[in-house]
Amino acid sequence: MDAVNIMSYATTVSYSDLATAEQIQRAKAAVEARGIKIQLVDTPLQALEKVQQIIPAKADVMTGGSQTLREIGFEGLLLDNAHPWNNLKAAMLAESDPDKQGRLRAQSTLSNYYLGSVQAIAETGEIVIASGTGSQIPAYAFSSQNVVWIVGAQKIVPTLDAALRRVREYALPQEDARLKALGYPGAALGKILIFEQEAPFLQRNVNLILVNQVVGV
Repeated sequence: MDAVNIMSYATTVSYSDLATAEQIQRAKAAVEARGIKIQLVDTPLQALEKVQQIIPAKADVMTGGSQTLREIGFEGLLLDNAHPWNNLKAAMLAESDPDKQGRLRAQSTLSNYYLGSVQAIAETGEIVIASGTGSQIPAYAFSSQNVVWIVGAQKIVPTLDAALRRVREYALPQEDARLKALGYPGAALGKILIFEQEAPFLQRNVNLILVNQVVGV
């Protein structure tokens, strides 16, 4: 990409502004064509209500690290034990032995319901997930029967190339700054999953709740 195109790209793609109604509809149609269910909501509270409707009582639930889950109030529900589910992360974090905790973390990728967010959605339908450790990627890609992503509409970008750029140029620096402000060394990009499609024969439910607000990073 030459300097002129880089400048044009920078002036036409925003990583933090909400997508337009037309962009949302294009992304919705493209994502659904790839075997992923999308529900559109207007507020974080409505997103939380949708999540509660999707997950049945007594289901095993695991979450990836997600600012979005914190912002919609889902992590608060889990921490307060104000839910009817089996919180696998609580059991994992309660284990003090590192080896046992590691085994519980690996087993959690088989959770019947795995929740988190994504870093970018292309209007062409590809979804990009970035991770420091990759711990949530097996569940998203294959091992969980039910995946639920909650995503702010600012994460919609025109193309897959723009989605990958959003990870490196926006999401990663934002997460790095957040962690350093909390006293941690910072963020590292370990693995990237490009979700092209969900094969019907897998008979999984991959759900994307798209919030028409800036939610998450």
